[in-house]
Amino acid sequence: MSTVTEPVGAPVLEEVPARPVAARKRRRRRPRIVSNVVAIVLSVIWVFPVYWMVNTAFKPRYEVMTPTPMFFPQHPTFSNFVAAATESTFLVNLRNSLIVVVGTLIFAIVLGALASAALSRFRFRGRKLILVVVLAVQMLPGTALLIPQFVVFNQMGLTNNYFGLILAYVAATLPFTIWVMRGFFVAIPVEIEEAARVDGATNWQILWRVLFPLVTPGIIASSIFAFIAAWNDYLVAYTFMNDQSMYTLPVWLATFTTPTTGTDFGGLMAASVLFSLPVVIFFVIIQRNLVSGMSAGAVKG
Repeated sequence: MSTVTEPVGAPVLEEVPARPVAARKRRRRRPRIVSNVVAIVLSVIWVFPVYWMVNTAFKPRYEVMTPTPMFFPQHPTFSNFVAAATESTFLVNLRNSLIVVVGTLIFAIVLGALASAALSRFRFRGRKLILVVVLAVQMLPGTALLIPQFVVFNQMGLTNNYFGLILAYVAATLPFTIWVMRGFFVAIPVEIEEAARVDGATNWQILWRVLFPLVTPGIIASSIFAFIAAWNDYLVAYTFMNDQSMYTLPVWLATFTTPTTGTDFGGLMAASVLFSLPVVIFFVIIQRNLVSGMSAGAVKG
C-alpha cells in the first residue's frame, strides 16, 4: 500500500471559501429585476392612452366631462359607438379607406416584387446607383416631400381623387418594399434558378413559379407595412383630398372637433376605437409572420 507525500518546499495553496450561493443568485437577479421594472414602467406608459381611449368611449357625456378623472365608467353605455357609426359618415369614409388601402397594397406589392427581382436577379448597368437612390429617397422625411409632391400631383390633375392618393402612398412605401423584398431574393441560391432554366422555364415562369413563392414572407411583411402606412395616414389624405365625401377614416376623426360645438370626446374616443379595431385584430393575427419576415429580411439583406 503506497502513500502520497507532499514535496518538501512546495507552496501550500489555501482553500478559497466558496461564495455563498444566495449572494450569487442575488447578483444574477439584480439586472433582471431592474430590466423588468423598466419594461413594466414603459409598458404602462404605452398602454395607458389606449386604456383611457377605451374607457372614455364607454362613458356617458356627463362622466367624460367630470373634473375628477374616473378610471372606470360608472354607467357604461354604447351610445358613443352608435352615434359615431350612424350619425356620421363613418361607412362612407370606411369605404374610401378600403379603396385607398387595397389599391396601395396592389400597386406597392406588384411594383416592389418586380423591382426587387430585377435589382437582385439581373445584372445591368446602373443597378447599384438605383439601389442607392431608392435608399436615399427612403431616408427623406415625408413632410419635406409633401408640398413638392402636392404641386406636381395638382398640375397633373391627380389631387382630389383616389388614384392620386394611392400613387402618393405607393411612392412613400415602395422604397421600403423594394429593400425588404430584395433581401429575400438575394438569399435564394442561383442554382435553383439555373435548374429551372435547364428545364426550359422562361424568365416569367421562373419568377412566378420559383422565386415569388420563396419570397412570400417578404411579400407579407411588405404588405403589412403598406397597409398600416395607408390606413393610418392623416396628413397626405387631408392635403390631397378637397371633397369631404372622399375623406378617409383618419380625416373623419377630425370632424368630431368643430369651432362651434367644441370636441365630442366620447364620440371621438368611440370613433378611434372603431378606427383602430380592424388594424389591431389584423396585427395580432399576423404579428408572428410580420416579426419573422422583418427579421429574415434584415438578416438576408
